[in-house]
Amino acid sequence: MVADDGGKPAELSKSARKKLQKQERQAERKAARKAAEKERRRADIERRRREWEDALAAAPSDEARAEMVAARRETRRERVGRRAEERGARADRLRRAAEGAGQKVVLDLEFADLMRPNEIHSLTQQIMYCYAVNGRSANPAHLWLTGCSGEMATHLQRIPGYDKWIIERAARPYIEAFEDRKENLVYLTADAETVLDDLDMSKIYIIGGLVDRNRWKGITLKKSAEQGIQSAKLPIGNYLKMSSSQVLTVNQVFEIMLKFVETRDWKTAFFHVIPQRKRGEAETRDDVEKGGLDDNDGAAEGAADGDHSEEDLNKGFGEEEDDDGDEELEEEEADVSNKRQCVRVENGEAGDATVAEVEPNNGGGGGGGDR
Repeated sequence: MVADDGGKPAELSKSARKKLQKQERQAERKAARKAAEKERRRADIERRRREWEDALAAAPSDEARAEMVAARRETRRERVGRRAEERGARADRLRRAAEGAGQKVVLDLEFADLMRPNEIHSLTQQIMYCYAVNGRSANPAHLWLTGCSGEMATHLQRIPGYDKWIIERAARPYIEAFEDRKENLVYLTADAETVLDDLDMSKIYIIGGLVDRNRWKGITLKKSAEQGIQSAKLPIGNYLKMSSSQVLTVNQVFEIMLKFVETRDWKTAFFHVIPQRKRGEAETRDDVEKGGLDDNDGAAEGAADGDHSEEDLNKGFGEEEDDDGDEELEEEEADVSNKRQCVRVENGEAGDATVAEVEPNNGGGGGGGDR
C-alpha cells in the first residue's frame, strides 16, 4: 500500500487487490507443488530402500547376499560408465557448436536493474533450462550470455557447476562483444514488424533476458532501434492463435529455435514447445482428430513454460540421480550380514541446488523479452 497525504496507508484498488490475491494463490500452489514433489521423492527413496532390504533378507544365504551386492555394484559401474560417455558426447556436441556448427544465440542479461529479486531468480532458472535443453539437443546452439555482470552474475555463480558450463560468457554488452558483426545481430522481440521465415546461420539472434510481468513493454524493440540493429519476431501468428500474449519465456523461445533447427518446421516447433493452454484456438479440427502434433505435448506444457522439476534440469546437465543408493552399498559389500542399513541417494553435481520451479507466465525474452 502507498501512504496517502495523511500518513495512512492508502487502500489498494479493486484490480490491485485481485492481482495481489492471484499472486498469493500462485505462490501457494507453487509451494504445494514443491512440497508434493519433495514428499514423492522421499517416499520413492524409502520404497526402494525397503525393497532392497527385503530382497537381501529373503536371500537364502550369506553367499547369495554377497552375489546380490556384487551384481548391484556392477550395475552401478555400468551406469556410471554410460553417464560418462553421455557427458563426453554432450561436451563434444557443445564444443562443435561453439566452433561454428551451431546457430549463434545470445541471452541478453543487461536488464537486471529492472527486475525484482524473485524475477532475477526466475530468469536464472530459465537460463539453467536453456543450457540443459541445449546439452540434450542433437544440434545444439552456440549459446552466449552477454551483459553477465553484477547481480545477474552473482545469481548464476551460485549454480553448482556453472563455471564448467560449455557456454560463452561476457560481462560486456552484446553490442560490444559483437561490434565487428553488428550487421548480423537480430533482436527477437514480439513487437517487431519483421517476421522470421527461417534461421540464418550467419545471423546472431538475441533473446532478451527480462522477467518483468509487463512493466516494461516495448523495451527490447526500443533498444534494438536505438542501437541500429535488426529486429524480428517468431512467426507464431502464422501457425497459432494464442489465447494470450505472444511473448514467451526465454527458455520457450530458445527451445523453439532448437526444435526448428532440428525439424525446419515452425509449426512442429511451436506445438512441441508452447503449452496447450496458451494456444487458444490454435489446433485445427484435423490436429485434434490426429491427437495433436506432438506426443510430448503434455511434458512440453510444463517444461516449456519454465515450470520444470529438478529431474528435468538434472537430465540436461547429465548428472541424474543415482537411484540405487550405491554409496551405502559399498558399506554393505564390506559387511553383507548387516542387511538393515539405510540406502542414501547420491545426487549429481548439478542436482542439489537446482530449484525446481520457475513461475508460469513470469516472462522472459520470449518473442522479445517484454513483459
